[in-house]
Amino acid sequence: MEETVDTAIVVGTDFSKGSVVALEIAVDIANKMQTDIRLVWVRKEKNLLSNDQMELAQKTAEERLANMCEQFGSRMASGRMHWEVSVGKVAQAIGEIAQRYSAPMIVIGTNGASGFEKYWMGSTAVRIVQESPCPVLTVREGFDFHKTLDNIVVPIRVNANSRQKVEPAAFMAKVFGSSIHVLGLYEGEEEKTVLQQYVRQTMEFLQQHDIEATEVFHHYENYSQTVLAYAEEVYADLIVINTEQDKLLARLFLGTNAQQMVHHSQIPILCIHPEDINGVAR
Repeated sequence: MEETVDTAIVVGTDFSKGSVVALEIAVDIANKMQTDIRLVWVRKEKNLLSNDQMELAQKTAEERLANMCEQFGSRMASGRMHWEVSVGKVAQAIGEIAQRYSAPMIVIGTNGASGFEKYWMGSTAVRIVQESPCPVLTVREGFDFHKTLDNIVVPIRVNANSRQKVEPAAFMAKVFGSSIHVLGLYEGEEEKTVLQQYVRQTMEFLQQHDIEATEVFHHYENYSQTVLAYAEEVYADLIVINTEQDKLLARLFLGTNAQQMVHHSQIPILCIHPEDINGVAR
């Protein structure tokens, strides 16, 4: 008889401050979804350390994972918190574990600087989003997260997938009691009429779900810069974006906008592939 595996939010950790904040957020989401958490540290197959050094690193990681589960597991309302060490490429390992546990979301802290944090430097977060089978929430170390998650920014453009991020954003707003700032973005005046219709439909959806929301329109030349500037202006605690690409291409590369947002944003990003829309909101 095949063993059943409980659904779990997967939290990748490097033991940085960003990872701790990411775990705190994941606990709140897991409590709302009534699901488990799987806390994961990945041991790289190839590195400059000796076998003895790597064994020591793994033992240290296991101790820290166990301590984190003990510390945060008591905050779980109905689900449980588990930990595991995986071996291999970070993005691939995290993605495989998320697939195994039918994860509704991956949550990671990003951009550490030393020690264990070296495992998450550079474009690793981008690769995790790229290879993930589900939405990914990235939390950058050093971000002043107020825990209440007051303000969520949802950029809307005139394209086929842009509004698909609204439902997951609404779910997060319900979890944290947040307000949503709908940011309508247009490149040319000819787009404004259709964009206004898109934003109106978005506002109606949010009102139907009793979510406080405001709308604003901005012309943009650089999408990422415009979104990040507005998010800073409204003191956003989260930005919800999607890859806005064909699902097969999105698994190969994220595209300039999504990559820049994940790689450079100081504000947490919830990044969603278009085909992942139903997962996070279930």
